Amino acid sequence: MTLDNGDDYYAFLAKKSQVGGAVGFDPLWMPDFLFDFQSVLVEWALKKGRAAIFADCGLGKTPMALVWAENVVRKTNRSVLILAPLAVAQQFVREGEKFGIEVYNARGGKIVKGINVVNYQRMHYFDPDDFVGVCCDESGVLKHFDSKMRVNVTAFLSKIKYRLLGTATPAPNDFMELGTSSEALGEMSRNQMLGMFFSHSGESTHQWKLKGHARKAYWRWMARWARAIRKPSDFGFGDGDFVLPPLAVVEHMLSDEMGGNGRGFFRFANTRSEQLAEKRRTLNQRCEKVAELVPDDRPAVVWCHYNTEADLLERIIPDAVQVAGSHSDELKEERLLAFADGQIRVMVTKPRIAGWGMNWQHCADVFCFPSYSFEEYYQQVRRCWRYGQKNPVVVRLVATEGERRILGSMLRKEKQATQMFEGILREMHEYQVVKPMIRKEGVAMEVPIWL
Repeated sequence: MTLDNGDDYYAFLAKKSQVGGAVGFDPLWMPDFLFDFQSVLVEWALKKGRAAIFADCGLGKTPMALVWAENVVRKTNRSVLILAPLAVAQQFVREGEKFGIEVYNARGGKIVKGINVVNYQRMHYFDPDDFVGVCCDESGVLKHFDSKMRVNVTAFLSKIKYRLLGTATPAPNDFMELGTSSEALGEMSRNQMLGMFFSHSGESTHQWKLKGHARKAYWRWMARWARAIRKPSDFGFGDGDFVLPPLAVVEHMLSDEMGGNGRGFFRFANTRSEQLAEKRRTLNQRCEKVAELVPDDRPAVVWCHYNTEADLLERIIPDAVQVAGSHSDELKEERLLAFADGQIRVMVTKPRIAGWGMNWQHCADVFCFPSYSFEEYYQQVRRCWRYGQKNPVVVRLVATEGERRILGSMLRKEKQATQMFEGILREMHEYQVVKPMIRKEGVAMEVPIWL
């Protein structure tokens, strides 16, 4: 290739650009029911071929995934598989009916030529050679599975030509999630990502910090395969109906005479064993307070962490129904969907069971016990506080004096996460939008990072 020819030179620049590497195709069908920002994201993902959409709760990841999958089916005349958390598979079938897209629930192990959906736990029943495209819905859930499941999902996707990951905006400091996403798309392994962009103090390999000189390269690398959006205006569109209702977080700190030393000082739970002992000791007190607060005339969801909590809450809260880990997948799915449909008034469950993907905009009353996991708390709240919710949402945090440090840590992480969400959008925006730095006959082109 010679650089004397202008066309060859600009082709050379385009080839060297770090945001290249598309293996997809132009969309064949872009329906009117997609919002403007959704159409832009779906078109980009189709052209990219292997992409991640980090869109906040309620921004329409399901219709975007369905349109993406339908385009792949029309392009290839082959089958696409959507992997989803428990009970979310049936939501895809329902959304498909709503939008006129045929979606087949393949939980029985059989597939059709077209769009198939199944829970992650049933993936092993399927052969990747039968699919040309795979969409991982709520892909952030992958890091909560055991290592075998993550490895199996990554191996399954490695044989697929077209891939799409969809999840709510990830925590920018959750390098496991970003590494898992990159690896699943075939971009870079987690270990390679950490070695290239991050460093650690040497005291712990779990504490990674983004290298200062690698910051721009890191965000540029992420923009190669991911798009992050928290609201339509992040991409320059009007927010319209995508405005969240008011959220009120109310703390109910229970006085605990037993937890003191008789002189007004309380013994705080610091270690995990101390936290567990505190929860066991105050089980009745905390659950009875929740039962007192749960309204008796409208839907409510009560989140807990232990079987003993769930069993007691189910017994003492009127109309409460529990979804437990010991239940069959079929029963879990039946009850979760019944709550979504309004057939169950009060749902009692754990974040590890129902914290991903469920749309409960009909419910505006949320009850939680604190933990050190902000992500867990975030998912509990966002099942109800999401775009499409019509009412103000009230989250009630019930804790004892001994859990004050746990509660404080969780709320502090919430503030930090909000700042980091803003950071990831601010940093990535520079590379998500092609800047007209070089022009040839009025056409904007991108400057490669090495110039």
